[in-house]
Amino acid sequence: MLLDLSSDELLSTTRAVRHRLDLSRPVPWELIQECVELAVQAPTGRNRQRWHFVVVTDSERRRALADVFRRAVAAADPHASPLTRCDVERMNAYPESLAGIGSGFRHLYDNIHRVPALVVPCVEGRTDGASVLAQAMTWGSILPAVWSFMLAARARGLGTVWTTAQAPLEREMAALLGVPYDRVMLAAFIPLAYTLGTDFRPAPRVPLDQVLHRNHW
Repeated sequence: MLLDLSSDELLSTTRAVRHRLDLSRPVPWELIQECVELAVQAPTGRNRQRWHFVVVTDSERRRALADVFRRAVAAADPHASPLTRCDVERMNAYPESLAGIGSGFRHLYDNIHRVPALVVPCVEGRTDGASVLAQAMTWGSILPAVWSFMLAARARGLGTVWTTAQAPLEREMAALLGVPYDRVMLAAFIPLAYTLGTDFRPAPRVPLDQVLHRNHW
């Protein structure tokens, strides 16, 4: 059943859900299929449709993925994406939001094996060492589809959160899932579950004049 949301409400309330994932309620496979059917209506460069969605619902395989997830978190290089001064200012503009993210991450880390479905969107083609053009074309052919998947999930009372937990141990996760690592890239690692309540609200954001530029920077 679809939630009664306007398009603006859907876009502004599709949140990164961690604390409010319902860990006790299975997600019907038919509902996941509906979300993927909508996802693959997204734009794709030159209509190549290189997207794939690996969805894991089997409990033993979810536990194996949870083990990789936790080890990948430990293996992540904290210096791989250094924060700028502006990053820090924006992150701390609303301290309660940052605290909530930290608490939510700890909850997800502890309970990732209990999430009823784990979604790993993939894209054919690797961007390791690729030019900016090649990177833009590849990621531009998977990111719109994944966001459409997340919007479709929200409309159906499901919660998601984009994580990059696959990245530090991508090859190992690919092997676990049977993904041909040399020619297919794991784009994200997304928990999927019903949400505890559906009353999500827009998040506090920095003022628009800090990010919207007219005619020039």
